[in-house]
Amino acid sequence: MKLAKPCVYAGVQYSHLSDDSRELDSHTLFVRTPLNAAFTPDHPSIEASELASIFAPLPKIIGITGTNGKTTTAALIYSLLLDCGYSCALIGTRGVFANDKQLRAKGLTTPCVLELYEIFAMVGECAFVVMEVSSHAIVQERIAGISFHTKILTNITSDHLDYHKTQAEYIRVKNSFFSDECCKIINADEPKASYNPLNSHTYGIESSANLRPNAYSLDQAITAHLSYTPSRASQSSKNKEQALIHAPLYGKHNLYNILAALLCVRLITQKPLESCVEYLENFGGVEGRMEVVSKEPLIIVDFAHTHDGMEAIFESFKGKNIAVVFGAGGDRDPSKRPKMGAVAYKYAKRIYITSDNPRSEKPESIIEAIRQGIPLDTKTPIICEVDRAKAICQAVSELEDDWVLLVLGKGDETYQIIGSESRHFDDREEIRKALKARI
Repeated sequence: MKLAKPCVYAGVQYSHLSDDSRELDSHTLFVRTPLNAAFTPDHPSIEASELASIFAPLPKIIGITGTNGKTTTAALIYSLLLDCGYSCALIGTRGVFANDKQLRAKGLTTPCVLELYEIFAMVGECAFVVMEVSSHAIVQERIAGISFHTKILTNITSDHLDYHKTQAEYIRVKNSFFSDECCKIINADEPKASYNPLNSHTYGIESSANLRPNAYSLDQAITAHLSYTPSRASQSSKNKEQALIHAPLYGKHNLYNILAALLCVRLITQKPLESCVEYLENFGGVEGRMEVVSKEPLIIVDFAHTHDGMEAIFESFKGKNIAVVFGAGGDRDPSKRPKMGAVAYKYAKRIYITSDNPRSEKPESIIEAIRQGIPLDTKTPIICEVDRAKAICQAVSELEDDWVLLVLGKGDETYQIIGSESRHFDDREEIRKALKARI
């Protein structure tokens, strides 16, 4: 992209920056990145890592990475900071927001480096910017030169192996984000986390941590009694803080997201924990993340598209009869497909395997790969239906009143990619159509 940005570099005045060698002229400074390194021209250029000096001063930037939970954790922090009276921007999967206004539609989880700095300039009056940081963005240095005020790790499981090739490399990339000395907020229950301990703070449910629940309930909404102990204080210190939370969200995974967000807000604002939790009840969740489309019968849509993400959703409804509709994306890591089938078989009493975004692959082949994770002799009803709309319709029509139906994989996406074509498709719309037909 080409960006209008007057600047002086190496004693020369420029009016624009560009990371595209085809857009250069005498007034444009070329921005070098790992993605365009092979196309670097004989032209005045600057490393992406040097851009921060041109766009300074930047707001205080909070970066969140992890396999699951980035979007909800980022939205929670953004919401809490706004309610606490701070000006704040949000950059992520859902788009760009600033002070409750949407500035840009959905795009990459982490925009390209020039677009990212353009956004920073747009929201320069904000005290804080909360942003999701993908593993792709770390490798491709889309965050090059950004001095983060705070970094957060949600978890590390397995994803994007089509890009990173091995889980070990994926884990290395995630952990590389936490090698510096800035403020770090780490999930203490994540065994694969590796980070610089300097300026680190932890949250957790099972492990000892700076912020953790003494007791909690996940029945319908999340209720918990929390204890916070600063890193420099002993467990018996008078500095320990306690607070009771009630949040209209589902699931243990969302309790983790809440803990990460609260610890972040507590640290960066220095407000007492009781003040930080005050506005938690105002947060109604994120579209497509444990979104309740129907309460009677209970039907929930979620973006979960890995076996561990699915398991976190299933765990939220232990004790209930679960029906699930899901598929797996084409042209993506195929190793996760049987794992997704296996975890669905572990929890669900009725399974509908369908298409997600098959892209260039045959939907039937993807479904068969998922089916391989399920025993052939199972008595659990397994319905394989390529047409996602038909699968949803059948699942809704067969849903019993005391069951929960989980429609997983696409969340708030409003399209389906089949071949090279992107077609309008929204799980929530299809569910509502099926509910009307059911009456």
